[in-house]
Amino acid sequence: MSGSNDVYQTPSTRVMRRGNPGKRIDTNHSQLIGTEMKYLFSPRKRFSTWRQLWTWLAEAQKELGLPITQEALDQMKAHEVIQDDEFAVAAEEEKRRRHDVMAHVHAFGQVAPAAAGIIHWGATSCYCTDNADLILLRDGLDILIPKLAVVVDKLSQFAQQYKDLPCLGFTHGQPAQLVTVGKRACLWIQDLLMDLRNLERARDDLRFRGVKGTTGTQASFLQIFNGDHAKVERLDELVTEKAGFSSAFIISSQTYSRKIDVDVGNALGSFGATCERIGIDIRHLAMLKEVEEPFEKDQIGSSAMAYKRNPMRSERLCSLGRHLQNLPKDGLDTYSAQWFERSLDDSAIRRISIPELYLSADACLILLNNVTSGFVVYPEVIKRRVNDELPFMATENIIMACVAKGLSRQDAHEEIRVLSHQAADSVKKQGKDNDLIERIRRTAFFNPIIPELETLLDASTFVGRAPQQVEKFTTTEVAAAIKPYAAVIAKGETSALHV
Repeated sequence: MSGSNDVYQTPSTRVMRRGNPGKRIDTNHSQLIGTEMKYLFSPRKRFSTWRQLWTWLAEAQKELGLPITQEALDQMKAHEVIQDDEFAVAAEEEKRRRHDVMAHVHAFGQVAPAAAGIIHWGATSCYCTDNADLILLRDGLDILIPKLAVVVDKLSQFAQQYKDLPCLGFTHGQPAQLVTVGKRACLWIQDLLMDLRNLERARDDLRFRGVKGTTGTQASFLQIFNGDHAKVERLDELVTEKAGFSSAFIISSQTYSRKIDVDVGNALGSFGATCERIGIDIRHLAMLKEVEEPFEKDQIGSSAMAYKRNPMRSERLCSLGRHLQNLPKDGLDTYSAQWFERSLDDSAIRRISIPELYLSADACLILLNNVTSGFVVYPEVIKRRVNDELPFMATENIIMACVAKGLSRQDAHEEIRVLSHQAADSVKKQGKDNDLIERIRRTAFFNPIIPELETLLDASTFVGRAPQQVEKFTTTEVAAAIKPYAAVIAKGETSALHV
């Protein structure tokens, strides 16, 4: 990836080169697919968020009567977005002090000299690091959730379009009762709705750490306000409001509980499992040549075999989904290994695993959006596969029709059993087409129901209530779940892929 401070770097670079300046890139993120999320976890965004937090703290302290000048606040606000040359200042100071937060306090004070003495007043490092992380967790979910709603809408439209198209169902990997193409898509949608609910809940459950001090007791702030508990509580409330959170934790240690990372990580990891599950289904359907992901006019499926149409996007979706569903283990291990009020073994791993969770989820959503925007369905291939198996599935209908004509059920069952075994033997041992229906036509016993055979073999009569289920599901549960995202969905954007 780019070495720019505007874009998230690779994990090793991100951890080892915090504050290392690079060439500034265009930050109009809507022009570049995925850049919004990469920017969210970039050094520029992180350290600029620290500066915002210091500004909010100073503003609130001034509102509550501490001697902070308007000039100091004006300078802080004017320099909230860290610039390239300031990264170099912070990097040099961090090299000397071996403390990233104090290095950035120093760099901020250089450009806001009137505030140099009050930046970070009463705070501990986790005031900026942990509160910033909570802001990033929240804003990252705000990026992901609408994208997921768009994917659900695209799949819902697909399901409605093909709600009546019968296709072969599979249980145990073997042909089973017929379903419809739309009904199968609803299986994916239902799981994605669970993911949408999980991400929304994780987003809504997030609370701010707020202004808590070194071990969460607010002792330093109580001292600053000369023992005035009400002002300390109000300071916490003011900063929480400025950060856009409805509430802050009453209890914290030096950090917010790492169980929050577990909660968010599990929701994202579960979504990763859904992505792999959907991707595998698409790959199997492509293998059967029933449904394919979009394939560009000049796309090359194989360097050696020009005829191939490899499901590369779905394979990539499976790969990234598999990675995503394994990342929550980092959060679980980190939470369970915390000591008392905190230990620092959580820092380096979180700098890698949290951005990776969000970037992987974002990449999966880009792929899902692209694939679901252009599914290619081959009804004739689907019909042929159905017709290969339908004669066996129709035997019960044929038996019941015979009974309705006054024939013995036992006799009909025995006739069907013999002919079915003959047809199956022809298919399996001789590689021939399934000719059970032709055998039935040639057997005198079945003459009374021959005029009804075509009706008895109508595939649409074997799908049960699948079309009605699709209609009810998409117009009720799905519609209600994605209604809050109508404005985003209305844009109807398709994610572009460049590789």
